[in-house]
Amino acid sequence: MAEMKLIADGLKFPEGPIAMPDGSIVLVEIAAGRLTRITPEGKKETIAEPGGGPNGAAIGPDGACYVCNNGGFDWHDQDGLLIPGDIATDYSGGRIERIDLETGKVDVLYTEVNGEPLKGPNDIVFDKSGGFWFTDLGKGRGRVQDRGGLYYAKIDGSMVKEVVFPITSPNGVGLSPDEKTVFVADTIPGRLWAFDVTGEGEVAPSQGPLNGRFVGSPAGLNFFDSLAVDADGNVCVATIFNSGITIFAPDGSSIRHFPTDDLITTNICFGGKDLKTAYITLSTTGRLVSTEWERPGLPLNFLNK
Repeated sequence: MAEMKLIADGLKFPEGPIAMPDGSIVLVEIAAGRLTRITPEGKKETIAEPGGGPNGAAIGPDGACYVCNNGGFDWHDQDGLLIPGDIATDYSGGRIERIDLETGKVDVLYTEVNGEPLKGPNDIVFDKSGGFWFTDLGKGRGRVQDRGGLYYAKIDGSMVKEVVFPITSPNGVGLSPDEKTVFVADTIPGRLWAFDVTGEGEVAPSQGPLNGRFVGSPAGLNFFDSLAVDADGNVCVATIFNSGITIFAPDGSSIRHFPTDDLITTNICFGGKDLKTAYITLSTTGRLVSTEWERPGLPLNFLNK
């Protein structure tokens, strides 16, 4: 295990980290229903409290933070670890939110697609045109589990579309450096899928019985969470149970593992000088840590370029 530096602790299930140009990290605290800024000194500052379950987050072309809100989980304390469960008893509905980082004002952009309510929006990435891809993982309800999908939308509220359905449990989403491929991490099977982008919010039809192109799946028990892409196009997927980051070559020709010490490692982003520092959310223990990464991260639209 490489050395990991503690940036902040005491967080309520952190996710969705964004390494800002000023050295701070903006992230969500899912269990607290909160968007938080962590200063370079490790101080926590509340930006907004949208409630529900703020999850994946990204900076849009207008400088605002766009958040996938899953509506809330039922939470469990297991030996001091915070563990998410099924749908919350006070579930407030899945939605895409715009949050002004200066004022904390929260606006709801989307709550449904073609009349079908969003169940549990999870992760988000912007393309160079200013539109965004996002996943909806769905919710568990005892004996029933939603199937999820991949979606595309615009920030002005004018368009949201279902691009791929169904995917068992779509979680992390990211774009290749040339934006010709959108990757989706499928949580429960522990599989990484790729879809060939053919236009704005459009992907090539599947050539087989399953949606997408299978990239890979590591051996053993691996649940997948959110992801980030590095400058060489490798896909770095936060991994649950086999705690750490699973690193895929974009064509699936190699799969490597970077271990962490948290059962539910939920996300990774890149920042610092030349984007060579990885910031990782260790969620059951409420920590944000950093480590020097093997190669630079991919610059994100409207954040690093």
